[in-house]
Amino acid sequence: MADSAVEAIAVANYVAEEVAGHVTDVVLCPGSRNSPLAYAFLARRDVTVHSRIDERAASFLALGLARVQRRPVAVVMTSGTAVANCYPAVIEARMSHTPLLVVSADRPERLVGTGASQTIWQRGIFGRYAATQQVAAVSDPIELDADAGGSSAAHINVALDTPLVPEALAEPVGTPRRVVGPGRLQGGAGFVDHGAVDVDLTLNTLVIAGDEAWEVPGLEHVPTIAEPTAPTPFHQVHPLAARFFTQDEVAVSHGGGDFAASTKPDQVIVVGHPTLHRDVLALMADNTIEVIGLSRTEAFTGNPARRGSRVNVTGQPTDQWLKICEAAGDVGAQTVRDALEDKQYGFTGLHAAAAVGDTLAVGDTLVLGSSNPVRDASLVGLPFDGVSTYAARGAAGIDGTVSQAVGIALATQALHPDELRAPRTVALVGDVTFLHDIGGLLIGSHDLPQPRPSNLTIVVANDNGGGIFEALEPGAEPLRENFEMAFGTPHDVDIAALADAYGVAYRRAETTQELVECLVDGVDKQEPVTVIEAVTTRATRRDLAEQLKK
Repeated sequence: MADSAVEAIAVANYVAEEVAGHVTDVVLCPGSRNSPLAYAFLARRDVTVHSRIDERAASFLALGLARVQRRPVAVVMTSGTAVANCYPAVIEARMSHTPLLVVSADRPERLVGTGASQTIWQRGIFGRYAATQQVAAVSDPIELDADAGGSSAAHINVALDTPLVPEALAEPVGTPRRVVGPGRLQGGAGFVDHGAVDVDLTLNTLVIAGDEAWEVPGLEHVPTIAEPTAPTPFHQVHPLAARFFTQDEVAVSHGGGDFAASTKPDQVIVVGHPTLHRDVLALMADNTIEVIGLSRTEAFTGNPARRGSRVNVTGQPTDQWLKICEAAGDVGAQTVRDALEDKQYGFTGLHAAAAVGDTLAVGDTLVLGSSNPVRDASLVGLPFDGVSTYAARGAAGIDGTVSQAVGIALATQALHPDELRAPRTVALVGDVTFLHDIGGLLIGSHDLPQPRPSNLTIVVANDNGGGIFEALEPGAEPLRENFEMAFGTPHDVDIAALADAYGVAYRRAETTQELVECLVDGVDKQEPVTVIEAVTTRATRRDLAEQLKK
């Protein structure tokens, strides 16, 4: 065997061994330049290898696995534009502080910039979102600590020279691992401690908990507006109540009586990364309210006056403030219930979210697409106790949502290998989100020795286009002439045909009750992957949004 082949195999084995110390799963994409890396990872018995043909879907699959595992998952691909296909997932990983490791094969340095086939400038390709570690020899160091690969995205770029294949397959290496629960294989939790903030709870205090929020000791009994991915608070306040908290005084009906109350909080404590509701974000931006930011990463949402990771509390919320928050929350929740019961709006995405919420059970996992689904889920009452909820709120894009749902389902079922039935994962996505990542359903032949979802249901709220824009500024009547072309983007795609093409089960629902029945039936008649098309309307979304503001 030529020395260069020996060197390429040795470098690949070196990279695989270093990576295997930090990951349990690797997503492998086909290619020629990454052949040594493919052989190296397939020889390891201490990692689970997944195979995907599309690098974008592969990187989002890895991201979904990592969200559950809370440790890096590696995605391996060939050189050239294959690497660039990972960029959206790298951005989401960095912005959501989810550990993702991109291992890219590259041409030797002498070929870069010469016009050689599939050769681009891969060093630094991910800019500020992931630093590149260049590896061309076994002597080149690889750092996979909390900063490089434990808390966000990392990039290992491996320069490999030809020939790229060994004369024979290597003997297996590594010891098979038992099922590993969430958490790093090496190193600590990777949290940033910004210290403690003193908080006087006798002041009217409202907590706003977003993505990446956690249960903060000392704030357990403070009224909280929580997004679906946040822990379920003891005093949960509906997000529609936020409009009351921006006013100095409002008339409130509660407990059979009417009264005027001062509803503006003295202070708002922001935990994690809230992004969903404009009224909530406006409350955070009110310069008459002191905003305290709590984060366990380097990032703080908004511009809080005081910052920390912990609180030292004195006092407790007053009974009057608790009653005000409860009353405001009840008004918000009732507004949604009334809208759902009003037949003039038909079957909308909000109704689909309500049906999904009504059929969730303790132990289920929920994946929410961006745009309307995550907001609709918030409006119908999530978060729920006992339901693990995930949403891409880092950069809040629709990219790779199906692939992430598959990854989340795989990682969740891997935590329960001895159960007769795999835990149920339900994804609620819009039609545009679904079509944007339909390739995430391409898992490969059943002959391939890789994990496959066992109990994943994808609910597609299909309103034939971009429903979220109906209620935003572009949906206003004076602008409707250009709306469908630029924003509505109707597609008329046959979802049933797509499900059949990808070999997954299909159900169709045209009413809330039909959707509930499909979801309940799916509990008893488990399929590996089921797509439920909820045929919704967006024609009433603007009117519905206006109703929710009243």
